[in-house]
Amino acid sequence: MSMGYRLQTVFDCKGFATKFDLLDRDSFFDSKTRSSIVFEVLKRTKCTKSKFSMGITSLLGSGAYLAAYPLHDGDIDGENAQPNDRKLLYEEWASYSVFYKYQPIGLIRKYFGEKIGLYFAWLGVYTQMLIPASLVGVFVFLYGCVTVDDDIPSMEICDGRRNITMCPLCDGVCGFWNLSTACGTARASHLFDNPATVFFSIFMALWAAFFMEHWKRRQMRLNYEWDLTGFEEEEDHPRAEYEFRVMQKSLKKEQKKSEKTEKEKLTCKDRCPAYMTNLVMMLLMIGVTFAIVFGVILYRISTTWALHMSSNPTTRSNVRLTVKATAAIINLVVILILDEVYGAVARWLTTLEVPKTDKSFEERLIFKTFILKFFNAFTPIIYIAFFRGRLVGHPGSYIYVFQSYRMEECAHGGCLMELCIQLSITMLGKQLIQNNLFEIGIPKLKKLIRYIKSKRSAFQEEEREKTLQRYETDFFLEPFSGLTPEYMEMIIQFGFVTLFVASFPLAPLFALLNNIIEIRLDAKKFVAELRRPVAARAKDIGIWYNILRGVAKIAVIVNAFVISFTSDFVPRLVYQYMYSADGSMHGFVNHTLSHFNVSHFQNGTGPVNSLYAGFQGEICRYKDYREPPWSSTPYQVSKEFWAVLAARLAFVIVFQNVVMLMSDIVDWIIPDIPKDISIQIHKEKILMVDLFMKEEKGKNLTIGDDKAKENNLKHSPVLHPRPLTHTQSNCY
Repeated sequence: MSMGYRLQTVFDCKGFATKFDLLDRDSFFDSKTRSSIVFEVLKRTKCTKSKFSMGITSLLGSGAYLAAYPLHDGDIDGENAQPNDRKLLYEEWASYSVFYKYQPIGLIRKYFGEKIGLYFAWLGVYTQMLIPASLVGVFVFLYGCVTVDDDIPSMEICDGRRNITMCPLCDGVCGFWNLSTACGTARASHLFDNPATVFFSIFMALWAAFFMEHWKRRQMRLNYEWDLTGFEEEEDHPRAEYEFRVMQKSLKKEQKKSEKTEKEKLTCKDRCPAYMTNLVMMLLMIGVTFAIVFGVILYRISTTWALHMSSNPTTRSNVRLTVKATAAIINLVVILILDEVYGAVARWLTTLEVPKTDKSFEERLIFKTFILKFFNAFTPIIYIAFFRGRLVGHPGSYIYVFQSYRMEECAHGGCLMELCIQLSITMLGKQLIQNNLFEIGIPKLKKLIRYIKSKRSAFQEEEREKTLQRYETDFFLEPFSGLTPEYMEMIIQFGFVTLFVASFPLAPLFALLNNIIEIRLDAKKFVAELRRPVAARAKDIGIWYNILRGVAKIAVIVNAFVISFTSDFVPRLVYQYMYSADGSMHGFVNHTLSHFNVSHFQNGTGPVNSLYAGFQGEICRYKDYREPPWSSTPYQVSKEFWAVLAARLAFVIVFQNVVMLMSDIVDWIIPDIPKDISIQIHKEKILMVDLFMKEEKGKNLTIGDDKAKENNLKHSPVLHPRPLTHTQSNCY
């Protein structure tokens, strides 16, 4: 059965107020504090004879109860809905019509507790900080749109008079093609690959540093306002699963008649099988991610080859667009499915470890889930950014997979456009499908299923005509599963915004639009769709802050490599300052194209005879820095290749160190504690010291008065009379 506990029947919190004779006894504890007190009582109360089973958690684990949860304050709609905090939150926070208003963080903390209040405060700060990032990102995109007609390399590619014949993109069925046909891709690539992109990457690195500092200051202010500055987390009680394992271990020792220690506990030796299982399963899951990415690569290669064999000219002319879009959608579907699988696997692996406390369980679960979901979301993007087009070889000596699949090349404009397509589809797809559709649809579906099941029971058949009690109404709601899923989706989004922002400057804008909806969606879910969670105190967001800092640091390195190796920014600088005759970009396209003699194709790798039609020359071009066929070392990398490579590596080193230094300066300049809070805390410390000094002085004066009285009493004739003489004694 379920148990929605009523606070007054389990623990009379008014007794505290009665004991100290407080006037406002009914409202001395708010509902959040009452629920916390009741939960602690239920958790500590011994419910069975076994010394290893304690509290409501053991009863829930054994199936004696289906659920235990605090009750919501009241209804949120209907004629009988009385004014309460839940209804106020629903109207002023969980409504989409108030998206432009600040969140009532104080009321959220009052109703749900500090831990959930800190999450929504962090989400609000993150969304607020996305506004300047979005504006700068839009400016960078508009700069690319304005300057696309002035981009000399794009103009050279689009100039059909140059008549540059390119080598086939696949074996056999692909023919020679004219460079001018890549005009659209080249112009689109300039929108995301221009000098402003470098500025935006530096800006986003500093933005991440400002965001972290701004949150630390906001968190410190909330700690002061919520009276958490001196709060220290108490040691959690052992989990029921941990106590059960300890009981099993002690029983085995008793059966072996071995000496029993004072306090039994699980050691590393006991957990060794679980640790090995964790390691093997984590590597296996990451291997599954790599295998699926490799499968999508084979899909792209085979689909490209098949579409080139089509007799439809429209199909052959749109091969690249078709393959890019379908492959990105397949990656998105796989990511959505594996996210759910990896979440379940991470929880199962954490359960195997049998952590001692709930805090340890949560941190281990977060770490495993983040690792698996991070690889799942970013492995396809990492492949396109850093590996695609670099493991190809060159005409006459291509690299093959399984001796039949030739590795795919990037478009002439580079892989940055394909990276942008993959990143945008993955990011927008996860936000629209997983974060919004799943969060709305799945809780409602589960609520409907629980309601249908409850209607089938005999008890509910008898009580159908009666009004449901509050604990029955709340039982139909979705159980609260923690803040880990909420934080996780935002951390992954933070990765999309910062890690590959050099290829997709509009990412902060889409993240901002999503978060405006996400805040109200989460608010509605917490107020109307979930059972009320037990209020928990916390002074920070825990391990999530360290993960954010780690992602921000990695983002600097990733963007440095994206700008250096994925885009054409560095090759253009090298050409302009080393090889250009007049210091302009004229001739850059021809400089990046190498020559190949079509008679040097290996058997079966050249185009079929019908695809030679219209081709009169002996030379085709391909994008690479290699010696021409008439050189003494044909098709070997040229000196230009080494010059560009050296410049790329130098750019990575300079960019990384300069940006990280600037981030550290920002971290050093901005204090973690706001000045007004620091002054106020200092004043309170002075007042406390003065109070202690006065108390100590008062004690000393009291002790001095007591000693003086004691001395007077010592010499008092009443307590110490003179010895009586013989005459005096006779008088008595």
